[in-house]
Amino acid sequence: MCSVSGGLRLVERDREIMKEVERWRFLLGRQIRVLCGFVGQRACDRRLKKLIDAEYLERKYYIYGIPGLYFVTKKAVEIFNLDFFTPNIRIEQIEHDIAVIDTAIYLISKGVNLKDITTERELKHINGFGNPKHEPDFLYEKEGKTYCVEVELSAKKQYTVEKNIKENYIKYDIQQWFIPEGKIKIVEYVKKASNQYANVEIIPLEEVQKYVKSL
Repeated sequence: MCSVSGGLRLVERDREIMKEVERWRFLLGRQIRVLCGFVGQRACDRRLKKLIDAEYLERKYYIYGIPGLYFVTKKAVEIFNLDFFTPNIRIEQIEHDIAVIDTAIYLISKGVNLKDITTERELKHINGFGNPKHEPDFLYEKEGKTYCVEVELSAKKQYTVEKNIKENYIKYDIQQWFIPEGKIKIVEYVKKASNQYANVEIIPLEEVQKYVKSL
C-alpha cells in the first residue's frame, strides 16, 4: 500500500497501525511502537502525529497519569475500510484494557505471532455483538493449540470465575489467567477451579509488567 490522501503519503505500516488500534479499541503510543515494528519511540510518535494531523487518528486523555489513548477516526474507518469505530469507552475499563494489550505484547515476546491473536472485540464481532456470552480477553493459536487469555484485575464472584473457566475448558485447549499476586481471592478461585479443569495456567501479571517496563 502506498497512496496519497489528505496530503499525507500512506504506507503499509499506516494500515497496520489502523488495524491494531481498531481491533484493540485503543492503543498507547508505546504499544503501537511494539506492535507495528517501529525501531524507536521518537519515530513512532512522529508518524502518529502526522496521522493525527491528517485526521486518521485522535488522541484522548481520560485518567491522570495514563498517557493519551489513540483511537481511529470515522475518516480512517472509511479510508482504510475498517470494521469498527469506537465512539466511547468505559473509563473504569481503561487500566484493564491496557493490561490486556501489554499481556499480548508479553506473549509475543514468548513466540506468539501477532497475526495469530484474535481480540475480544473480534470474537464479539464473529459471535454477534448482541450475544451476552462471556468472551476471553483474547485468543491465540500456537503449535496447533488454541489458547484463551483472561486478565483479571478486580474481584469477581466465585461463581462467575468458575463459570468462565468451565466454558473455556470446553472451548479451548489451554486457558491462561494473568492475575496480580495481590489479588488473593481471584487467585484462590482460579486455583480451586483448576483442580477440576486441567487446562488452567495461572501467571502473575507482574511478569507482564516487568517485561513491558524493560522495552
